[in-house]
This record gives sequence, structure tokens and C-alpha cells, in this order.
Amino acid sequence: MSVPHSKRICQIIKLKSSAVTEYKECHAAVWPGVLAALERAHIVDYSINYYPPLDLLVTTMKYTGTDYESDMAKVAEDPETQRWWKMTDGMQESFVDGATGSGGETPWWANVEEVFRFEGKL
Repeated sequence: MSVPHSKRICQIIKLKSSAVTEYKECHAAVWPGVLAALERAHIVDYSINYYPPLDLLVTTMKYTGTDYESDMAKVAEDPETQRWWKMTDGMQESFVDGATGSGGETPWWANVEEVFRFEGKL
């Protein structure tokens, strides 16, 4: 379902094959503070999917705010989110040259270009 006035985002990252079980377990019980930070940043309809043949994580989300960069900076400043990223970043390998981890100057997850969208009738 479409959210009015939203920006759709799709990103990818490689999941280390040795970390699949741990990654799934921690995402089965995401810390409430991390979810609250996303909600404060106007992120909705967020999901992460895993494609085992390529050890690929694909995330999709919708942003409903008015200043994406500012809201993402606030997420990056959240102490609980920083602890979460410290745990999960070690399970991942970025496709972005120069990336050193979530919340840094260089994005950790690679943005994926949308090439087609069909909203359908609501």
C-alpha cells in the first residue's frame, strides 16, 4: 500500500555467510529503542529480505518526513541505534567503496535505483 507523500528507498548489503543465523536471530527481536528511532525519523513499511545464493540483504522502506538527511542524522546520533549498528555491521560487508560502518560519512548500505513502480488502485 502506498503512503501519501513518501519517498521509497531500496538498499543492499552483503551478509557474511558465517553470520546468517545470528543476523536472523537479532532481527527477530529488534531492540525497542532502535524501532523508536526509526519511527521518530518518519520511516515506515521497513523490511529486510535475504537472498541466500548471493548472501544478499535487500531492505525497502518508505520515508514520510520532509528532511531525509536531517532525520537520518538523528538516527545516527541515537545511542541505542549506534550500539545496534556496532553489533550488526560486523555481520555485513558493504558494496560501497570507502564505507567503514553505519552512520559514517560514506553510506554503509548501497542505494539501489528504482526502475519500475506500479501503485495500482487504492
